[in-house]
Amino acid sequence: MSWFECVPNFSEGRDAAKLDRIVGAGRDVSGVTVLDVERNADHNRAVVSLAGEGDALLEAVFRMVRSATQEIDLTHHTGEHPRMGATDVVPFVPLGTSTMADAVRLAERLAERIGRELSVPVFLYAAAARRPERADLAKVREGQFEGLREAIGRDPARAPDFGPDHIHPTAGAVAVGARPVLIAYNVYLTTPDVTIAKKIAKTVRARDGGLPEVKALGFDIAERHRAQVSMNLTDYRVTPVHRAFEAVRREAQRYGVGVEESEVVGLVPEDALFDAAEYFLQLHAFDRAAVLERKVRAATSEAAGESLASFTARIAARTPTPGGGSAAAAAGAMAAALGEMVLAYSVDTARPDPGLTTVANALAEGRARFLQLVTEDATSYEAVRTARRARKAQPGPAAEAAYTTALQGAADVPLGTARLAVHLAGQLSSVRERTKAALASDATTALALFRAAAEGALANVEINLADLRTAGVPTQPLEDEVARLRASG
Repeated sequence: MSWFECVPNFSEGRDAAKLDRIVGAGRDVSGVTVLDVERNADHNRAVVSLAGEGDALLEAVFRMVRSATQEIDLTHHTGEHPRMGATDVVPFVPLGTSTMADAVRLAERLAERIGRELSVPVFLYAAAARRPERADLAKVREGQFEGLREAIGRDPARAPDFGPDHIHPTAGAVAVGARPVLIAYNVYLTTPDVTIAKKIAKTVRARDGGLPEVKALGFDIAERHRAQVSMNLTDYRVTPVHRAFEAVRREAQRYGVGVEESEVVGLVPEDALFDAAEYFLQLHAFDRAAVLERKVRAATSEAAGESLASFTARIAARTPTPGGGSAAAAAGAMAAALGEMVLAYSVDTARPDPGLTTVANALAEGRARFLQLVTEDATSYEAVRTARRARKAQPGPAAEAAYTTALQGAADVPLGTARLAVHLAGQLSSVRERTKAALASDATTALALFRAAAEGALANVEINLADLRTAGVPTQPLEDEVARLRASG
């Protein structure tokens, strides 16, 4: 199944009963989970996070949009946050094995249905945009409800992608799109002066030369008697939360004010918070695998036996691990398993061939070792990242030695994968003529997977060899072994 997160934003943050009706309209759809509901009275806006399989999620979100269209009248709506619709924006975020292209198709289907059934004009934005300028949500929403009401139907540049060429009288218009994970992050200043917040927002946002992948606005939060710098971090790996916070704090100091507190609106990836913890606590050699909850999850997953779908979803995710080295080891495990199957059918249990039995046992042991190497590869890569950060933060002989050791480990693990793959491929090849002809395709697939495992692992070794050479470590013995293994494969 294709799984997605969807984060519809509704122009209602004050009437809890009304918002409950909107969210409740989609809550009962089977296969969809409402993960979070955040509302803000000053912004007069709510952000809802849902997750589910594509078709079910589309149905749940459509029901919420339909309810919001009936419940919210923008002609009587006021709030700090820009808005052009009762349902203002609906982004789909691909999860697991889902792709951005899948999310775009889902956005297009929802947009067409909203336009056709609800008579609300729909603009496709972000990755789903059909016009380059509409990739930026701010451009789509320019003029807000009131300005769009005057422009749509008159200005060809403001023609919607779906629905009528006129504004819905009370529900406005909606932007539907697809995007990666976004962090909505607000910083409250120790002043009610919104002009300062707006100056800071202009300084830190990308479009005015500030931090990349950051959108920012300044708001007056009357309820708290505070000014707020409201940011969207569209790629937290480019500009992490702590960097955005520090930029706002430094700019605030220029105007003689401070930061009172900050908040995350909606959901946030745990790695984004680990980034901030490492920065502020100066954890220069911190291993995230040592986090208790991660250890428990890993142990639970291992005990339950992680599914192939789950493992490939983790590979597909926009995270550095598991990566090519782990995939190579997994290919080796599948190769060994196929070889075991071929020999299981080929060995005569009444008169077992000692040679076949020996190879079968070697394949079984190899499969177990490959599975260990899947995890070891990811761990060794994380060790390099941790050591690299420590060397940068506190350079010196100790940090350099730790970095070199981590690099050597990162080369040794895939080298072990390649050695084992080449060895077991040779073992299987040596007895292939004595296996059943009906299983020839299975044996061929096993050998092809062994070759893929070896080649992929050796490519990972070579990348680490380049770093070792830069660090001044002699690499000729490793280079010779890589050449030998490649020739053997």
